[in-house]
Parts: sequence; C-alpha cells; structure tokens
Amino acid sequence: MKTKSVITLSALPLIFASHIATAQMVDVEITNLTQGMYFTPLLVSAHDSTTHLFEAGEAATPELQAMAEGGDISGLVSATAAIGAVNSENPASGLLAPSSSTQVSDLDTLTNTHLSVTAMLLPTNDAFVGLNAWEIPLQAGTYTVYLNAYDAGTEANDEVVNGGGASGVLGIPVNPGGNGGNGGNGATGVTTTETNQTVHIHRGNVGDTDLSGGVSDVDSRIHRWLNPVAKVVVTVK
Repeated sequence: MKTKSVITLSALPLIFASHIATAQMVDVEITNLTQGMYFTPLLVSAHDSTTHLFEAGEAATPELQAMAEGGDISGLVSATAAIGAVNSENPASGLLAPSSSTQVSDLDTLTNTHLSVTAMLLPTNDAFVGLNAWEIPLQAGTYTVYLNAYDAGTEANDEVVNGGGASGVLGIPVNPGGNGGNGGNGATGVTTTETNQTVHIHRGNVGDTDLSGGVSDVDSRIHRWLNPVAKVVVTVK
C-alpha cells in the first residue's frame, strides 16, 4: 500500500490533519438496493482525511480481509478507534436484508471530517459494499451517495457455500436467504484462482440454476447484481 497517500490501518502513530474541523452531528441512513444480497453488520466510521478503510487498486489490509471474507468488523473498529475515529457498529442489529434500511442517528463526528461505510455481501466469497473516506459537507443539508460492491481480491470466487469465512479459508460462510443451491462442485466451484489480488469493482456472482449441483451454490436468478448496491443518505445538522 502506498504510504505516501494512504495510512494503513495498522500503522501508528498517525499524523493528524493540520486543519481544525468543527464538530458536526450527522444522521446516516443506509439502504440495501439489491434483490437478494444481504449485508453483514455494518461499520459507519467518521475519521480524518488521511484514513482509508480500503483503496481500489491496492492490496486489502488484514482488517479489511477479515470483514470481506467473514463479516468481522472488529479489526476495522479497533484500528480506526485507535486513531480517533468515531464509530457506529452494527446499526441494523444484524444482517441488513434486501430492500431494507437502517439508520445511525446523531453521530457526533467530533473533529473528524470524513465518513466511511462498509459491510460484507452474502452470499459471496469476499465482496463488500464500501464508502471510502467521503468528505462530510460543512453546510447543513441532506446528501445522497450511491455505493458500489468491491472485491477484496483476497479469495477466489468459488461460490461454494461451505461455512468458510475465516481469512484464507476458501468458501462462502452462509446464504442467509436459504434460497440457493447446495452441492455445487466443492472441488473447484466457479474458479479456484483470483487473478486480481487488489481491491477492485466486483464482477458479481456468476451463479447457476442447478439447486442440487452445478458449479455454484448461488442462484443466478436471485444473487446476481449490478452496481450500485446501496444508497447512503447523510443528513448534516
């Protein structure tokens, strides 16, 4: 990761931005725009301008990998809190289902100037929804941002639901909707390789329509998507 432009989450101490920001209160509403994908527990983080939870074109940090492969936001929470971020963890109190919304109310950003949002998409191997260091407007008002799904680049997209989820363990942890197949080719799945090992726009699930076999355990009629996958409405007070 290029440290001249990005402070990796594990790097301490952090050199804080030189300008002084005024404290702002914000509401953050997040809507899942997909037909059949679930978001794991969300992290909403207000932080300084030099912090990035992820960077497209760069290798994922271990903290991002744990979130993207298994929905574990604890590493991102700890790393951002250590550098002065204000975090809201799991505002939906669990999974955020398709077409559902959740809200963080009265988030006090303190002197933090930028906002990030992230969560894993299920059922996938290492897809995540992400808002990357969006600058919070100084002027009060309501602002809408649409979010893409990214591939962490840390795991091959085999699309086999096998209870995986630990970093480096191939497979999809679970299909929360219970509306896919079981018995996809566990030896290879869709693929056993990931040629782009940096964070990049996710190509989407391939899937198939064979619920008792085929190469994939996700249903191409339900679990495919096109970006954007989420809408974020930020109200600056």
